[in-house]
Amino acid sequence: MFFKLHSAATLGLDCAPVEVEIDINKGQTNFNIVGLPDTAIREAKERLYSAIKNSGFDYPFNFRLLVNLAPADVQKEGTLYDLPMAVGLIAASQDLPFDLTDAFIAGELALDGTVRHITGVLPLAIFAKKQGIARLFVPEKDAPEAALVENGPVIFPVKTLGALMAHLLGAEPIAPYIKPDNWNEDEEAEYALDMALIKGQEFAKRALEIAASGGHNVLLSGPPGSGKTLLARSLPSILPPLTSDEALEVTKIYSIAGLLQQNFIKTRPFRSPHHTVSGAALVGGGRIPRPGEISLAHRGVLFLDEFPEFPRHVLEALRQPLEDGTVTVARTQGTLSFPARFVLIGSQNPCPCGYADDPEKQCACTPLQINQYRKKISGPILDRIDLHVDVPRVKIDKLTGDELAESSAKIRERVVRARSAQTRRFAGRPIMANGEMGNAEIREFCQVDSATLELLKNAVTRLRLSARAYNRILKISRTIADLNDSETIHTEHVAEALQFRAKEN
Repeated sequence: MFFKLHSAATLGLDCAPVEVEIDINKGQTNFNIVGLPDTAIREAKERLYSAIKNSGFDYPFNFRLLVNLAPADVQKEGTLYDLPMAVGLIAASQDLPFDLTDAFIAGELALDGTVRHITGVLPLAIFAKKQGIARLFVPEKDAPEAALVENGPVIFPVKTLGALMAHLLGAEPIAPYIKPDNWNEDEEAEYALDMALIKGQEFAKRALEIAASGGHNVLLSGPPGSGKTLLARSLPSILPPLTSDEALEVTKIYSIAGLLQQNFIKTRPFRSPHHTVSGAALVGGGRIPRPGEISLAHRGVLFLDEFPEFPRHVLEALRQPLEDGTVTVARTQGTLSFPARFVLIGSQNPCPCGYADDPEKQCACTPLQINQYRKKISGPILDRIDLHVDVPRVKIDKLTGDELAESSAKIRERVVRARSAQTRRFAGRPIMANGEMGNAEIREFCQVDSATLELLKNAVTRLRLSARAYNRILKISRTIADLNDSETIHTEHVAEALQFRAKEN
């Protein structure tokens, strides 16, 4: 007796079709699962036995049971094959006339037959739509996530194995999941921090406004307690809302990573890994590659506090993602690419004790210690950071004052206006912000007059800037011009951009 169903395997952020083939024959009693299954799939034999029996169905004892997950040369992992394997075993053992050629089935089984949550449902639903699949059977908890795909397959929320079999037999149909009318209503995001509560640091706030407007990277340097971490954690409050395409992209990443706490991510992610993070955890990896922190920060913020304390080889792994907006992870199981278009915010002290540049507290470090500390971050990494900002100690008069600074809401209005100008500028291109411009876009959209060009030439010569730094100054200038509602880049825009380049020690 033979039966075949359809499911899928996740490969990075994409999926590949998987055929679940069940063969039941007389012979030596055993149960094998083949097709490069991982440990979770091989352990499914015990879950299947209990789930089938506790759902009121006869288990095929005294038979040779074989499950093949085809194609056999693609690694399979996870528990999503529990449900299709159980349906296939029941159908093959009882020779049931099911027609599931137009359906995908996925779900993990509990021992009592309950269907549990699985990861990667959104990519599965997107793939099912591309494959022309008409029906998608997923765990009841995951149905809202699958329904995010517009004009996709009909979603059937499955609560138990018995309920699914009753539906397939026509005894008790499962009602398709209907997406609520108000599921995507705009909600006012709530932020834990607000720029209005940060005393002083107007220069740093201006840098963060520019960074939020154009998607630029920032390095905050200053003594302990000057507000670097507070500034970085306040950045999400001035970022523009996610577009629908960006939100779907971010939700897809979190679905694959198993970190989706809600059906749809509507706010930009903020990731802050500890400085002991491994390279694989930061950029992605594993035996079967999974997205790392930089991909989880996609379209949001990656905050690296105590920047020089991160291992050098971990920071060096950021070179390609900062330049390309993607990270490519190569393993023996295959090579996969993950999106990694984020705003990098790094914070550091000027020396090991933190007071090298503090006019009010004497530094206890030797010149050699300071030099070694600053060399922990390589030149190529610093060259990829657009805005270098000094965050000095805040004066006591400002700390004790009652006057509130400009609120995040007002700053965000200017950021949204600047981003809107960039959306119009880059219409039809795979670019969403000035920070993503390549050489062709810089040449087209960052033209300057002769006086401004002369200022740039002098700056490049005196500051000994690289070609990459020159292009980044033009990108920042373009963003500053957008904040000032200017169609062209003027000298004052470039002059302000030059203030944020790294100073010679």
